Amino acid sequence: MLTIESLNQYYGGSHILRNVSMTVPEGELTVLLGRNGVGKTTLLRCLMGVVPTKNGSIAWRDTALTKMPTHARVAHGLAYVPQGRDIFPRLTVEENLLVGAASKKRMPKGVPEHIYTLFPVLKDMKSRRGGDLSGGQQQQLAIGRALMSEPQLLILDEPTEGIQPSIIQEIGRTLRRLVEEMNLTVLLVEQYYDFAKAIADRYWVMSRGEIVAGGAGAQMDADGVRELIAV
Repeated sequence: MLTIESLNQYYGGSHILRNVSMTVPEGELTVLLGRNGVGKTTLLRCLMGVVPTKNGSIAWRDTALTKMPTHARVAHGLAYVPQGRDIFPRLTVEENLLVGAASKKRMPKGVPEHIYTLFPVLKDMKSRRGGDLSGGQQQQLAIGRALMSEPQLLILDEPTEGIQPSIIQEIGRTLRRLVEEMNLTVLLVEQYYDFAKAIADRYWVMSRGEIVAGGAGAQMDADGVRELIAV
């Protein structure tokens, strides 16, 4: 289980995260929802050690991560797909994927077949440069790259942003498959309510840097989550 307790973070004089406490159960897909600018991306960056925390604690499977550098968190099973994807446009698809295995003690000779099974388009385009792919294909590449480190916890920041509906559905099916067939734990930041509700086991809602609601994914309508995140 991922456990976050009383996490605080500041940018200058602005209090961005305010005593954030939440859990992400193992083997489930947990969605974190909220409007733009409420601190969701900052929280994910704190989880990965990209941004330091002022105080509070982060633990994965009872191992304290709060003071670990990013590479050590990856070694403990965390992987991150950032907002905007951050693929390497001049590298080929295959080279982008292999970058994701850089943290492993022994680099693979090639891309494991299960990555291409999850994302067949990447196999078809493995020799193309990453910058030549469509937005949806780049998002699949970013997820595939994260999976190359063989994570236990996959963290994604708005993977549906700027993606056509057919690819959004495909990404949703893939995330569910990772949870149900590969026993991966997934934490997903999302604004697209219908997408989140369709795939979430559990949810949390953030507003102004605080967690204001949470519960089972099936209860999102009854709990009025759509109204909480409406612009």
